[in-house]
Amino acid sequence: MRLDKMPACRRGRGFALIVSMIFVLVFSALAISMAAISGTNMQVADNLCKANRARASAESGLEILRSWLSNVSISGNTPESLRFTEIISSLSSYMAANSSVQVQCIGGEIAIPSVTLDAENARGFSATIRQADPDTLQLRVTGVCGSFSRTIGVDYEFSQRAHTVFDFGVASKGPLSLTGNVELEGTTVSVDASVYIESETSNLALSIAGNSHIAGDVKIVNPIANVDLQGRKAGIGGETGADAIANHVEFGVAPSEFPEPTPGQFESFIVNTINANTNTTADATFDNVRILAGTNPTFAGHVTLRGIVFIETPNVVTFTGTTDVIGIIVGDGSTADNSAVNRISFGGNVHSQPVTGLPDEAQFEGIRGETGTFVMAPGFHISFGGSFDTLSGAIAGNGIEFRGNAGGTINGSIINYSDEEMILQGNSDLYFNRSGIEEAPAGFVPEIVLQYNPESYSEM
Repeated sequence: MRLDKMPACRRGRGFALIVSMIFVLVFSALAISMAAISGTNMQVADNLCKANRARASAESGLEILRSWLSNVSISGNTPESLRFTEIISSLSSYMAANSSVQVQCIGGEIAIPSVTLDAENARGFSATIRQADPDTLQLRVTGVCGSFSRTIGVDYEFSQRAHTVFDFGVASKGPLSLTGNVELEGTTVSVDASVYIESETSNLALSIAGNSHIAGDVKIVNPIANVDLQGRKAGIGGETGADAIANHVEFGVAPSEFPEPTPGQFESFIVNTINANTNTTADATFDNVRILAGTNPTFAGHVTLRGIVFIETPNVVTFTGTTDVIGIIVGDGSTADNSAVNRISFGGNVHSQPVTGLPDEAQFEGIRGETGTFVMAPGFHISFGGSFDTLSGAIAGNGIEFRGNAGGTINGSIINYSDEEMILQGNSDLYFNRSGIEEAPAGFVPEIVLQYNPESYSEM
């Protein structure tokens, strides 16, 4: 019997199945690997997302802390060794009044406990503040998102507040009234002849009547205040009527600092006394003198005042004759006293020289460096009724009045601490010259604030 040969194709039967299975296994392995890689990538992406959210929480915390710290200030008289303690007190007071967050002091650090930003995603921040050196505070803000955290570090430096009322020719906490032929002008109109008014207790912040005019611009803190111009020539910034208000008055401006007056710093210079038995009606010269409380003297003759004139409260001090001043007149009242019980009145002509013009005598040693102030009398109503050529420094009190023919050059600013209306009337042409003044006048202590240093930013 003859056997037929098997076809060649039958010998390779099943090979395609094996190859197919190999490919299935390879692609399955690839799919499993890709699934694993995808899961890992999803976990990495989720971790990165949470880490970024934690850093964003730290950034948000930093901005919130910057807002809080911008409201912190301490007196310029604070010794370096007590600055951090006073910062803690100032921040605690602000937070207690404006936030539910409680400030803690732990181990010489200020601790801001956890603040929730997004409860659903467990986002928030905490912070610490420590003093690195006498001039620098270090702020560390830690943001969290779940179990992830990121920390940002920045530095703050102690600095004087940038803007004060000495940036203006006239600054008043209360309203301002100009009537008659009053002109406020200055060497640099935009600065020296500018006016700052808070007027928080009165919506009529400024009234100008007659031929009175303010050469510079006016800034008013009260956002709902108004200005009343009466008469065709009553104006501001060289314009009259509605144009003067629209172009030269700004409402709702940020408050500027009224520096703290410190009359006590001048007491060490006092060597002489004026009391009820002192003859103040004749021509006389007084050097470094204290006017005792309740004396209420009237200087009727030609009086010369040299060095420091220190006036105790209560007192009403009146100058009816010619007054020559080579020095500083100081009152020891309070900026909170608007009663006008204490008064300093210049009824005659005033001639003023700066303290640098004092004789080279031992009794004036140290005073010649106290520049920039003519009258610093918190709690005193100060009035001028006679003319003057130049007043050699700033004038500060609680209620300031120029009347009659009082006028001339003022080498400094007029500062009114009173909420009551400040009145300029008559023919009082005031010319302000603040050229060359770079520091706060003698006897005024600017606030110390915390200034953010953006160059110190770092991610920990």
